[in-house]
Amino acid sequence: MRMRFCPIASGSNGNCLYVGTQRAHLLLDAGISGRNAEKALSALNINGNLLDAIFVTHEHADHLAGVGVLSRRFNLPVFATRRVWGYIDRVSNVGGIAPENRRVLVAGSPVAVKDIAVRPFNVPHDAAETLGYTFESQGLKAAVATDLGHAPDDVVKNLNGADILLLESNHDVRMLKSGRYPPELKERVLGDYGHLSNADAGQLLARVAGARLKHVFLGHLSAENNTPMTALETVSRVLLANGIVPNADFGLYIARRGRMSDPIALD
Repeated sequence: MRMRFCPIASGSNGNCLYVGTQRAHLLLDAGISGRNAEKALSALNINGNLLDAIFVTHEHADHLAGVGVLSRRFNLPVFATRRVWGYIDRVSNVGGIAPENRRVLVAGSPVAVKDIAVRPFNVPHDAAETLGYTFESQGLKAAVATDLGHAPDDVVKNLNGADILLLESNHDVRMLKSGRYPPELKERVLGDYGHLSNADAGQLLARVAGARLKHVFLGHLSAENNTPMTALETVSRVLLANGIVPNADFGLYIARRGRMSDPIALD
């Protein structure tokens, strides 16, 4: 195994992802309790003391809530943009993170953690600053893009060439429009700085699917305006219309909301 990739939780009630190699062990976001994060890591046979760092996509609570607890418990460096650190200092209740564990990220500037090269890139979302990430090691590439309202060319560029991908597939447009959300929230979700619909996710996936792509998780599904089956069916329909056959050209899965998905080992 050269890389392991496991969505621990994905959705508005909490997001957390593990990416690791034999040498390095990283979390992307920790919007769940420290206890639940440790429980998931234990299922992966990883003690929290083996973690090397936490990388943060943005400051919304479903991505940030457990970061402070884990950083303090395991003396972990936390990587976030200057704007996100500003939000944490002004507003957040994540608790104190030791000064020596605060790391400032700049979109487009990679960071090395042991044998993993981590590259953050901007994605359009209504937060102080939101990042997607790529993780590269030993010739393999994992990419993550959730919480984005649309996919500019730079997002596509960063997702291209991935072996494994976690991509937002937040809502079904018809379910959202006919659902119980208030009008202003519907407008936010549908906007260019909101969240990708299932159809949007399918179109983006069709743009970045290449010969290297082996596994795709659809993540950040809305509990109110989506279902796993709806997401899979819509994305698959878009892919087939573009000459791509899911589960033949690559595996297509759902990143579960409240519990760990099956880990993927890349060799």
